[in-house]
Parts: sequence; C-alpha cells; structure tokens
Amino acid sequence: MKKTTFMLFALLAGGSTVAHAQYRGRGGNVSLGLKAGASLTDFVGVDAKNGFDNRFGFHAGVFANIGFAKLFAFQPELIYSQKGAHFANNSDTGIRLHYIDVPLVFHVNTDGFFFEAGPQVGFLVAAKAEAGSVSTDAKSAFKTADFGYLAGLGYQLKHGLGVGLRYNGAFSNVYKEVPLSATSNSQQRIRNSAFQLYLTYSFN
Repeated sequence: MKKTTFMLFALLAGGSTVAHAQYRGRGGNVSLGLKAGASLTDFVGVDAKNGFDNRFGFHAGVFANIGFAKLFAFQPELIYSQKGAHFANNSDTGIRLHYIDVPLVFHVNTDGFFFEAGPQVGFLVAAKAEAGSVSTDAKSAFKTADFGYLAGLGYQLKHGLGVGLRYNGAFSNVYKEVPLSATSNSQQRIRNSAFQLYLTYSFN
C-alpha cells in the first residue's frame, strides 16, 4: 500500500511538472494547489438503512489544475480522506475508514466559479471499529479499493484562495464478501457516502 501511494504521488507530481512546462511554453494555464476541509460521511445502501448515522471527519491533499480551454480544466488530486459512520442511535460507537483517494476531476469554469465531476478511486490504508475510547483494527473486513464518483461546485481564484462543496458517492460496497458455504458468499450492500466542504490555495 505504501508503495502504491508513493507511485500515485510520483505520477501526480511528475505529470503536473510535465504539463506545467508544456502549457507554460504555449501560454496555457496550469496551477498546483493545496486543499483541506471537513467531511460529513455515512454508509448508504440497502443493508445500511436505519443501521448507521453520519459522522464528521476531515480530508486534505494536493491537486494540479490543468486548463485545456477557456472554460474547461482537468484536475487530478491526491487526497487523504476520513470516511465511515456511527452506529445508529449511539454516537460513541462506529467505523472510521482512512483512504488515500485519487479523484480525476473535470471542471467547467466561468469567472472563477466552477462545476466539477469525475471518477474517483480510493485505497484503504486503515479501518477502525470504535467503542468509546477503544479502537480496534478492522481493516481485514473491508475491501482495499473503493470505486466511485464525485460532483460539486465552488469558486477558485487563479492565484490564491478558493472554496468548494463536493459529494463523493461509491459504486462498490465497502465490506468484503463473507463465505456462507463452499459454494456461496454473502455480500453486504453498503457503500461510502461523503459531503466535503473545503478550502483551497492555488499556486499559479
């Protein structure tokens, strides 16, 4: 996992550097930046109904915004993100999942305002079952990869601060299949869900 994370970071940094050189040479627009914010997360799906309540977490990371037309940009990101949920009616217990997310975001820009959408893959680095002050490793119960999507909006200066609100949804279930017999498995239909409110700082 550490090797995968390092390779993803190297690809993001290397690709951003190459794009920066290419676009600057042609008068284009590439910005590197930092982002961080709060997350409101939950579990959703058929088997999650009435079983979980949302919880707060945070996320932080880096991005490269690559403008390829006046109104359009591509923004790959590398984000550490907390997800999970409390168990229903008991805020002292729950699940906390820690991911390295790699969103591949497409922006539509107009006078600083933007709309964004795209696919995302998350790599699970830790999972904890929490009961009060006691935290137990639960990573073996969860899938190591989480495939999903995002959509959001915000405002970003070409150089300086920005703000955004994003929703992260998932296509894949978070729990691994559990063997019931030699010929059948059980799959809980439970997926990640997260609203993210964030601030950015762009270096242009």
